[in-house]
Amino acid sequence: MSGRSRRRGPGDEAHAAALEVKFSPAPEPTVSADGTFSGYATLFGRADLSGDVVAPGAFARVLGEKEAGRIKLLYQHDPAEPIGRWLLIAEDRRGLHVRGRITDETTRGREVRALMRDGVLDGLSIGFKTVREARDPATGHRLLLEVDLWEISIVTFPMLPEARARAAKAAAASVAIDRTRLAAGFRRAAHLLNDTRHST
Repeated sequence: MSGRSRRRGPGDEAHAAALEVKFSPAPEPTVSADGTFSGYATLFGRADLSGDVVAPGAFARVLGEKEAGRIKLLYQHDPAEPIGRWLLIAEDRRGLHVRGRITDETTRGREVRALMRDGVLDGLSIGFKTVREARDPATGHRLLLEVDLWEISIVTFPMLPEARARAAKAAAASVAIDRTRLAAGFRRAAHLLNDTRHST
C-alpha cells in the first residue's frame, strides 16, 4: 500500500519533443459563454500513460466527505493558480464526471477561458493521494482502489488522453452512479487485492 502523492499532468520536455502531432481544423469550443464546462477528469478501467488504472468507487469516500467546492480547480496543478470553482464532481458509469466554472475575475482565468473557447486547452487531470492500491498481475498496472482527491486541473497534456473538457450544456443531465458497475468494480478490486496479498 502507498500513501504517496500522485499528480497527473504534463510529461517532461524530452517526451513532449518526441510526440507526433496532428492538427484538426475548427476545434469545438470547450467552455460556454459564462465560463462553465463539463467533462471527465478520469475514466474507470483505462490505463493512463503511467500505467495507473482507476477503479470504480475510488472516489466514493472522499466525495462523501467533501463538497465539490472544497476540491480546488487549478491551472496545470499549480496551487498558486486557482482559476475557478467546481460545481459538480460525481462518479458515474464512465468515470469521474465534473462541471465547473472558470472565473473571469483574474488574468489567468480570462486567459484560460479564451484558450478553452478557442478549443486550444481542454485537458483535465487529477491531483490526489493514494489511500489503497493493488497491482494487476496480468498487466502490471497499478489499480487505484481509493484516493483522496485534492484538486482537478485544466492542463495542456493530461496523463489520461481521454480526460477532456467540453462546453457545458444549458440543462445538464443529472449524474447517477451505476451501482451494478460499481459492485463489479469492487469485486474485481478485492480479487486483485487478495492475489497481491497471497503473492507477497
